[in-house]
Amino acid sequence: MLESHAESSPRSMPLADASAAHDGLPGNTGDLLILIGRILVGQLYVVSGWGKITAISAFSANMAKAGVPMPEVLGFVGPCVEFFGGLALVFGFMTRWSAALLILFTVVATLIGHRYWEFADAAVRRGQQINFYKNVTIIGGFLFLMVTGGGRFSIDGLLRRRSR
Repeated sequence: MLESHAESSPRSMPLADASAAHDGLPGNTGDLLILIGRILVGQLYVVSGWGKITAISAFSANMAKAGVPMPEVLGFVGPCVEFFGGLALVFGFMTRWSAALLILFTVVATLIGHRYWEFADAAVRRGQQINFYKNVTIIGGFLFLMVTGGGRFSIDGLLRRRSR
């Protein structure tokens, strides 16, 4: 009896299951919420990345105007990272690595596109400041995904179950 209790204790569970057990959520509920969270965050990157991929010349030109070095290269790499990283997140494929990659992407994009402190106009500065801190918040969400992983309802979860 003691052994079965030890096997089901939060300490022996994967992190996502352990936190759900402490909160009184059934394991599937936690995994469902991780899935919904992945979709909500990932879709932003899929949609935005696709928009840039389909207008890559205009995006690269905007990067050049912003003074970004190697705009032709980064204007191609950035949207691909954004789009495919977002897809990987939505499907839960290499979730921790995808989240780490999208953190890097988001930090760079934020520092290029939302330098609110450079704007004199208060309304423009405020809009850029909101976008800056929105991106900081999204980075926080990615940190949570790095801890929890993709959850049960993910390609990562499927591969983990098949390898047992």
